[in-house]
Amino acid sequence: MSELPTLGKPQKGSDFYIGVMFFICLLILLAYGVFKLNVWLEDEQQAPVQDIIVSGDKTFIDVQQIQLLIKQSQPGSFFELDVNQTHQTIESLPWVYRASVRKRWPSGLEIFVVEQQPSAVWNDDMLLNKYGDAFDAQVNNADLEPKIMLPYLYGPGGSEQIALQGYRNMQSLLETTNLYIVEMFLSERFAWNVQLSNGIKLNLGRTEFIDRLQRFVDLLPLISQQKRQVDYVDLRYDTGLAVGWKSAVTAT
Repeated sequence: MSELPTLGKPQKGSDFYIGVMFFICLLILLAYGVFKLNVWLEDEQQAPVQDIIVSGDKTFIDVQQIQLLIKQSQPGSFFELDVNQTHQTIESLPWVYRASVRKRWPSGLEIFVVEQQPSAVWNDDMLLNKYGDAFDAQVNNADLEPKIMLPYLYGPGGSEQIALQGYRNMQSLLETTNLYIVEMFLSERFAWNVQLSNGIKLNLGRTEFIDRLQRFVDLLPLISQQKRQVDYVDLRYDTGLAVGWKSAVTAT
């Protein structure tokens, strides 16, 4: 009886090397795909930031300036754009108090801004917001005065909040007189001097300046009855006041 031929056994070593080669080829293809995807994502022409939407109250904020600034500081694609860096760039603008930034798929950027609310001109070259913080904006901007009327406050560095609060307290006392403060000076020794909208200058001294201003308000009807024009009123007295009158030449 003849023996059946023996079938050859599979060569395990060959199958292993074939599997390894297949796995290496798969890794190469995957790496190439990741590389091409990264190139596409970094290509501004393939995925540009097309829509930059700026919302919020914008009386003085220039939307076109924000859009141009983002394109200059973040020239990459939508996927490469750094939201945190863009946020810092926008908040560095003088008229922006706060801002939030988020991406909007597939090619948009949404920005919400909170604008500075100016309360006064500070030392001729800065502005004070409603919290008494100074910010460097264009004080002589031609678009500023038609929109708001701001008092001019002067004082030593670091006294911004004290000066603004003092101005507010004094202005509230003047509401019944139809007068308002156009200039206020706070000296190095924290003495208060103000100039009113009718041209009268008030010297209020360092202490009890609110009480002294109230005395002026109480005596204003009596002062207004005089035929001569008032130049200044010195209120640095425990009781009463001193009035300086304009000469005929000065009044004219």
